[in-house]
Amino acid sequence: MKTNILGLPVKESELLVKELNVLLSNFQVYYQNLRGIHWNIRGKRFFDLHVKFEELYTDAQLKIDMIAERVLTIGGTPLHTFEDYIQNNKLTVGKNISNDEKAVHLIVHSLSDLLKIEREILNKSDEINDEGTNSMMSDFISEQEKTIWMMNAWLEETL
Repeated sequence: MKTNILGLPVKESELLVKELNVLLSNFQVYYQNLRGIHWNIRGKRFFDLHVKFEELYTDAQLKIDMIAERVLTIGGTPLHTFEDYIQNNKLTVGKNISNDEKAVHLIVHSLSDLLKIEREILNKSDEINDEGTNSMMSDFISEQEKTIWMMNAWLEETL
């Protein structure tokens, strides 16, 4: 079995790069959704949600960079065109969402879809002992699970 400079199997690492690029693409769509709801949110909860959405898109922007750098670290090239992002997207694209509950539902569903992709990557990276990717996915998963819990708690408040 041929390994790369990190000691990871080359063939499996190439497959992992493809999966990480799918995650990168979906994070880009998630990020843009967050920007849109941040800009367009209206209503009595505007001040709280406007700040929260900015916090979330800032975090997503950091994660996008981390994913792209991980792709590079294991020998791949990160996707970087909108065409690639749309082609690999699995998330709902939010357009002109100004309602608070619709915005939070979009976040919850997006994070849930991102978790599915991340868990697939975690399983594949674990099979090849890629601790760098494992660690990153584990961190993303635990943070996003907590965000889903908090968003669902907020949604219960609004019912």
